[in-house]
Parts: sequence; structure tokens; C-alpha cells
Amino acid sequence: MIVPERISSLLSERGISQAELARRVGVAQQTIHKLVSGGARGSSHLHRIARELGTTADYLTGETNDPSEGAALSQSPKEIAEQLGLVGIEQIDLAYGLGATFADGPIGAELMHFPRQWVDAITSSPPALLTWTRGRGDSMFPTINDGDLILLDRSQRRVTEQDALWAFTVGDLAAIKRLRIKGDRVVILSDNPAVPPDEEPIDEVNIVARVAFVGRKI
Repeated sequence: MIVPERISSLLSERGISQAELARRVGVAQQTIHKLVSGGARGSSHLHRIARELGTTADYLTGETNDPSEGAALSQSPKEIAEQLGLVGIEQIDLAYGLGATFADGPIGAELMHFPRQWVDAITSSPPALLTWTRGRGDSMFPTINDGDLILLDRSQRRVTEQDALWAFTVGDLAAIKRLRIKGDRVVILSDNPAVPPDEEPIDEVNIVARVAFVGRKI
């Protein structure tokens, strides 16, 4: 039978909540709660629970008093990525409008991993300053299509090259366009010849990042 105090103690030592352990194991939080409170004394997920807690089923059932005896060393996602030569880059769920997209709501982010060698071939900027997003619309066609993956380099927050591709916001609108500084104005250019250029006061244009890479399905 499972010793409830041992699960509770390991949760505290590892800094893992009951909800987080339940998510990792793939069970309801109530299942873990019953084991910790003594409401259940066994589980078909015992070995998975032990692995996530960095111990063994024998320790959780009281058959040994050594929590590390025979336990497989668990590795964090960061450690595994480093061993595989991967770097993490956030992908945000804000699709930058190639026309314009509202950016006034909460933005979710998901960490994705890519080969370091591949990322280094694209940019010398650190991964922490890179962000993946997606294009939306067709005003930058044929350079960027609707749904294309776009790598943004957030280390570049000032227009240093005229007519390069920049992600920017004006008020609550976010877009990717070619930008050209003209005195105290910013000329906003689309690659689609059907879309006329626009202009905004330079102090109303917030540069978010420079476009470093565009990828698409073929």
C-alpha cells in the first residue's frame, strides 16, 4: 500500500503541486489528492507517479526507506534540450496582420525547440530575444503569405535599414510591413502592389522587432 506521507513529503521537496503531478501523470487532481490524504492506498499509476517524483514504487509503498535506491534520474526539459543541442524560442499566438491585427488582448506563448546550429545560421541574436509568430492577410504577398511562420528578432527595436521588414504597432494595431523613415513620418509599404502605402507620425510607431526569417509549407 502507498504511504501517503511519502508522496506529500516528496511533493513538498520537489516543489510540485498535486495539480501539477496529476497533469504529468495524466490523471485527475482528485486521484492524487486521495493518495496524499490516505483516501486511496493504491494506484495503477504508481510507477509513473514515482518516476515523476524522482523515486521508486518501492519507496512509495514502504518497501525501502531510501527514496533514491533504483530511481531513474529525471531530467528537466531544459537539460534534455541542451543535450540534444536545441534552443527554446517562444511562439506567440498573435498573428501579425500583414494588413493590421488588433493587439490589445492577452497574448499566449508556447516554448518551441529548434537545433541551435540552424538558429545560429539565421541570426546571431540570442534565442531569448527571438519570437515565432504567423502572418495574416495578403498585403505582403508574395514575400509573406497568410499563415507563414515568421521569426522576429526583438533585439532590433529601431529602424536601422530602410525598406526592411519590421513588426510594429500603432496604437492597438500590430502589423508587419516595410518601413521607410521620412523626416518625422514613417512610410508604411506593402509588397502587394494593390495595397497603397500609408504614413504615420514617427512617435506613434512602436517598433517591436525586425523580421529575421520567413518559412512556409510547400
